[in-house]
Amino acid sequence: MEIKYWADIACPYCYIGITQLQRALEELKIADQTPLEFMSFQLDPTLPTTTNKSMTEYYAQTHKLTTQEALSQLEQIDKMAANINLPIKMEAAIPVNTLAAHRLIKYVESLNNQALLNKTVKRLYQVYFNDNKSIADNKVLTNAMSAIGLPTDDVKSVLESGKFETEVRKNERRAFMIGMPSAPLFVINNKYSITGAQPYEVFLEALKKVINKNA
Repeated sequence: MEIKYWADIACPYCYIGITQLQRALEELKIADQTPLEFMSFQLDPTLPTTTNKSMTEYYAQTHKLTTQEALSQLEQIDKMAANINLPIKMEAAIPVNTLAAHRLIKYVESLNNQALLNKTVKRLYQVYFNDNKSIADNKVLTNAMSAIGLPTDDVKSVLESGKFETEVRKNERRAFMIGMPSAPLFVINNKYSITGAQPYEVFLEALKKVINKNA
């Protein structure tokens, strides 16, 4: 079984969705033999790499909400994540460009180490949603990647260049070509798709059906 999933590091539903999928894979005891291909997709590629704008301000502006409405929705996202023991702090997240993080993911992908790739994606989500640090800050990213065992010099080399941007853009173009409805999008065996931060049970049943059809 092969699974591709389009996601952005700044997308809480993507973080929730991949966590639920991985839980289902572990439940079925197929996590180790199921490649997860991270397909880059930036929700807002126009964001700057530095900002003084809070997540509440950004969310209110982009969703055409009042400040109070934005706060309420951000709190609801926190609660959704907390329900699956995934503590996130949406209000404190920093709304900046995620391209550098995506380029790092593509770099790790080129190393052909699935465990390291999964660890990288998880750590980047933690930087954004748990640590609430800037995902566009090279120093923050270098420290985060060094902490999980990536060579510091190699990480810096990627960040200080335009390396792997082509791979990121290819993923995004593919998303538009297939008419991707929203993020996250999970595609199993290039045939079955699941959209959004679905409950664990949805992923579990979908995986079971695919396993049974391939049996």
